Amino acid sequence: MTVNLYENDAYLKDCSAEITSITDHGIVLDQSVFYCTGGGQPGDSGILKIRGDSVKITNTIRDKESGEVIHMLEKNTPGSLEVGMQVHVEIDWDRRYQHMKMHSCLHLLCSLIDAAVTGCSISNEKGRLDFDLPEQSIDKADITAKLNKLIKENHDVGVYWISDEDLDKNPELVRTMSVKPPAGNGRVRIIDIKNTDIQPCGGTHVAKTGEIGFVKVVKVQKKSKHNRRVAIAFA
Repeated sequence: MTVNLYENDAYLKDCSAEITSITDHGIVLDQSVFYCTGGGQPGDSGILKIRGDSVKITNTIRDKESGEVIHMLEKNTPGSLEVGMQVHVEIDWDRRYQHMKMHSCLHLLCSLIDAAVTGCSISNEKGRLDFDLPEQSIDKADITAKLNKLIKENHDVGVYWISDEDLDKNPELVRTMSVKPPAGNGRVRIIDIKNTDIQPCGGTHVAKTGEIGFVKVVKVQKKSKHNRRVAIAFA
């Protein structure tokens, strides 16, 4: 399985790696800085460099059958790729950093609304969370002000790991109903926004909330009887 270097350092922009497998859609590497689509966050795109050639990596996904992380390549890949080849990969940093800021902002949003999360979506311009709320109890202006206050306070955002057993003993850490936390491998990755929010998460995040910049709640929608969608965007 691919070693996900971003799990401990989301600011890594590139790395050298070895091709361990080739599929119809792309390649599998022994290690990578590319985030794999999941948890509402899009997979990274970027560049694969090999033998003087550069090839676009259009997306990063997880194979449903093998569980391997696939770096999807554009169709006109030059030359032949082989298992064992040494390559260099580099993410589209500007796009990734926007995802990092938005993902961290959604954790802040989660801390302000006392309800389970039923859905999530992240892009480089906006994001949204769906909450299990029977009534319309979210005020756009109030949440916008509280979000920007937390951002301005510049809280540290840390990463640490706990065991699957510890997560089972602390079910209150899990805020999502629609997406299972990244457990099952013996340990669980926790994102800790100091004095604000703690929850399991496999995504990439900023180191301090001040990096997010100002945001605004652009829409609150009733999606079903027990579902309220809160959409935010960079201001």
